[in-house]
Amino acid sequence: MTHDDSWTDDELVDRPRRGRGVLAGAFVLVVIAGLYVAAAMYFGDRVPSDTRVGGVAIGGLTPDEAQSKLEKQLADEEAEPVVVDVAGKSVELEPADSGLAYDYEESVSGLTGFSLNPVDLVNHVRGGVEREVEVAVDEDALAAAVDEATDGMDVKPTEGKVALDGAKITKTASKPGLTVERDKVVEAIVEGWPSNRAIDAATTQPKPKLSQAEIDRFAKDDLAPLVSGPVTIKTTDPKASGADKTISFELTAEQLAAVVSIKDSQGKLSATVDEDKIQQTAVAAGKASGRFRPAQDATVQRNGRSFSVTPSSSGLELKAEGLGADIAAAMKKSGSERTVTARAQEAKPEFTTAEAKRTLPKEQISTFTTYLPDTGGVRTNNIKIAARQLDGAYVAPGETFSLNQLLGPRTPDKGYQKAGVINAGRLTEDYGGGISQLSTTLFNAVFFSGAKIEEFHPHSFYISRYPEGREATISWPGVDNRFTNDTGAGILINAAVNGDEVTVSFDGRKAYDKVEASKSARRNIVPPKKITDDKKGCVPQSPAPGFSVDITRTFIKGGSTVKSSTFTTTYIPQDDVTCTNP
Repeated sequence: MTHDDSWTDDELVDRPRRGRGVLAGAFVLVVIAGLYVAAAMYFGDRVPSDTRVGGVAIGGLTPDEAQSKLEKQLADEEAEPVVVDVAGKSVELEPADSGLAYDYEESVSGLTGFSLNPVDLVNHVRGGVEREVEVAVDEDALAAAVDEATDGMDVKPTEGKVALDGAKITKTASKPGLTVERDKVVEAIVEGWPSNRAIDAATTQPKPKLSQAEIDRFAKDDLAPLVSGPVTIKTTDPKASGADKTISFELTAEQLAAVVSIKDSQGKLSATVDEDKIQQTAVAAGKASGRFRPAQDATVQRNGRSFSVTPSSSGLELKAEGLGADIAAAMKKSGSERTVTARAQEAKPEFTTAEAKRTLPKEQISTFTTYLPDTGGVRTNNIKIAARQLDGAYVAPGETFSLNQLLGPRTPDKGYQKAGVINAGRLTEDYGGGISQLSTTLFNAVFFSGAKIEEFHPHSFYISRYPEGREATISWPGVDNRFTNDTGAGILINAAVNGDEVTVSFDGRKAYDKVEASKSARRNIVPPKKITDDKKGCVPQSPAPGFSVDITRTFIKGGSTVKSSTFTTTYIPQDDVTCTNP
């Protein structure tokens, strides 16, 4: 019997039954696997259950649904401004304008996706995922927004100072500045947003160059002693006796403060006393005390045909040399040590009795007369006032005479009235109008005396009553008439108005036998213009041409010409002015 013949009938019947069981089991496995894959596919396209992003429940939603829900529910939160506090001052940054945004797509990224890993499938079913919303930050845009929001919030340090208000010390406090560290502000926002929307800005405080400690030190230690009280100046009058021998006066704290200057050198303060100025102040204060006497120059008067001398006299003055340094040293001290012992000395006259007698005038050396257009009116009144002041003036040898200095401002309180003057080529009126005629008369007396002409100014246009090219206007304070007495003797000026004559004569000693004047022909003729003027206060003018002319001054002694000099006078045209507004 073969091996196959050994099977029993029962065995032959059971074999197909087992084959069918295997097939059934395989089928079940296939079904289960299919269901597993289907579940994986289903859950892979859904956010795990009970998932929250930024506190918003998005479990079971597709990525698009989840993203849409996040956008809706977090929009207000996303738009909340970032508040930046800069030293107590707040500024707000709008996220949309500052490069700050929620990244909703990235926030749901990774929560979905196909996976056959059982663990992933279980996590999808079980859920419970919690995560923060993802953000997108454009740091360049954020930096620009921070710059704009904090623009103008930087504060420069306040440089303090110390000053003197009279003798009172005033202090301005030094204060640190404020600089916003904008890079650190951007960094803090990037690191903290969106969970932190309140940012304390990082700042630095630049220090002033001059510290408050230096201000306080200088004010107390250096400046305060200088103005702590008066400085007493003491000296003696050698010609006095008893109690009158001692001279004492004070420089007040205010006077001392006026000569103190304060310097800031690289944050270090120092005070300097102007020794020259405080010396001048001390001399002036001494004079004001009444204990010092100015020297009196000799004066010369004419008595008929002779001259007399009022003697000069010496005075008493404070010796200024070294006084400023002594006062500056005393200012740093206190109490009774704020005293300076000075020296008084004799004040000598500049023009002594002996010099006056030696140089007394002996004769008339020049005279000149001009004629008034009328003998009454305000113009003549002004000339008479000025002539009275000029009459008797004495010019010592070597002295320079100034008519403006002698007359001073021409004001109503001196009796001057408004009369015709020339201003910018037009006739108008001002106080003292007319005294240029006296100035012209004086100028010609100087011219023929041989004295040195220092300054004169012809009228802008020619006036026929004056010598052509040889005349001098005057105006306070700049247009002057000056000469220096270089004749070797004193000059006594005589001035008078008699009838229609204005005469100025010089008594002195002749340096030359004669001084002559000559004049060139007119040249550079300029015709006048015709002007119609309807302004109130217009003064009519008659036409006259402008021109230039040369004047030669010849000095003759012993029959010979010693020297000569020439100057040119130029006149503008006197325009033809018609006034239409009466």
